[in-house]
Amino acid sequence: MTRWRRGASSAAAPVLTLALLVATGCTSTPDAPAKATATPSGPAAVAVARVCTEPAAGPTSAPAGAVTVDPAVVGDLAAKTRSNPPHTTFWLLPGTHTLEPDRYAQVMTKEGDTYLGAPGAVLDGRRTNNYAFSGTAPGVTVRYLTVQGFVAPHDEGVVNHDMADGWVIEHATIQHNSGAGLMAGAHQQVRANCLRDNGQYGMNAYKSGGSIKGLLVEGNEVVGNNTDDWERRQPGCGCTGGIKFWAVDGADVRGNWVHDNRGAGLWADTNNNDFRIEDNVLEANDGAALVYEASYNAVVRNNTIRHNNWVEGRRSADRGDTFPYPTVYLSESGGEPRIPARTDKIEIDRNVLEDNWSGITLWENADRFCNSPANTSSGDCTLLVKDTGRCSQPAIASAPLYADCRWKTQRVDVHDNRFTLNPSVVGCTTKCGRMAVLANYGTFPDWSPYKGEPVAEAITGKQQNRWHDNTYVGPWSFVAHDPSRTLDFGQWQGAPYRQDAGSTLRPRTGG
Repeated sequence: MTRWRRGASSAAAPVLTLALLVATGCTSTPDAPAKATATPSGPAAVAVARVCTEPAAGPTSAPAGAVTVDPAVVGDLAAKTRSNPPHTTFWLLPGTHTLEPDRYAQVMTKEGDTYLGAPGAVLDGRRTNNYAFSGTAPGVTVRYLTVQGFVAPHDEGVVNHDMADGWVIEHATIQHNSGAGLMAGAHQQVRANCLRDNGQYGMNAYKSGGSIKGLLVEGNEVVGNNTDDWERRQPGCGCTGGIKFWAVDGADVRGNWVHDNRGAGLWADTNNNDFRIEDNVLEANDGAALVYEASYNAVVRNNTIRHNNWVEGRRSADRGDTFPYPTVYLSESGGEPRIPARTDKIEIDRNVLEDNWSGITLWENADRFCNSPANTSSGDCTLLVKDTGRCSQPAIASAPLYADCRWKTQRVDVHDNRFTLNPSVVGCTTKCGRMAVLANYGTFPDWSPYKGEPVAEAITGKQQNRWHDNTYVGPWSFVAHDPSRTLDFGQWQGAPYRQDAGSTLRPRTGG
């Protein structure tokens, strides 16, 4: 977890009354700051997944062979799950269903079970139960059900608490829970859900003891999460936002509306690989819209990204921080052909970024590598080195370990995007509107082979990081090599950086 920005707004997420829009337009919520209403022209045209205010209705009668669950009977759902065989369908009648009044009372699922909510069916933990659906049984389905009021501990989740594989969660509303609304297992499908106002994450895609393969996140609305403001309670924890991904190998994240979360919108943290993040609307998150950290091989394409990082960007500027706080943040992440994926680079293309605090930052911490005390992904090493102990002196100072013991921001291709900035909309006068590729000066630990400027020189000029054929509108500036080196567009395009060939900049404000 990177420590370049921390803290979150104390303001509650606004009530959402947005109409179905084309994502290249703008709107505002009743309690939100004023936002631009102009519709920018650009390559992306993405429909908003307006799920929370228009949830799909479940079946009004029990499907053939289904077991009916009565809300008037406390614990009926858990009891009937215990007494029926695997592959049973349960239909929850309208009303508020509850579990026994014990913190560990939960529904222990069986293989292939299906849980269907009738219109108005709610499973409520009453701020008493930790977990809703648990167990390691694969192939469970949860549909058309509201799950709320559970109090999962920090970093744990309410639905699929035990990270079982092959679950399908769709047309559900998972809201007002502590911890994460939802955990994830391999080949999980998360579709058309409302993940709203949960204490830590809407979803925590983490599987203890291994990676998650083949995750689908499609058409969800992810809004208002991290209501417990964990960055304030545990400064620097890196443990908040809309959705967090850990060691996920193969993810399709498409068509989601991720907005108004306290912290980052989407955050892939440590040894993720092979992501396709496409056709999403990422807007009005307090932090970055997307953080891709210590991870590999991704496509970020055709997303509409607007009004992000106003809270955390402004906070950093107010305290005098010179770091270019971005909207899309690649930290120690890049393309790696030796790791199998659908691409061997990170490609960021055909996105519209409108009135965010800043643009894209490619960053590498020279002090963060396997076995370094500065490695915030404690105990983890790169996917290229299986034996972490090898990353030590004297071997780390020579090939291949010199390259393979650190996560590298390399082979990043940023092209055919549209970046617009109107400072009067964002409410900034300095330290916003920046694009950057940079590293720090290596200093730590004393046995590090990366001391000094070699990492800054590598990320800036030697690791195939390239911007080209983009459109900029507004007062953009550019940072290269280190935070002190701010460039105008001509310097950015000229030697030695030679970035943004074929790109244009219109320096007037607005879009």
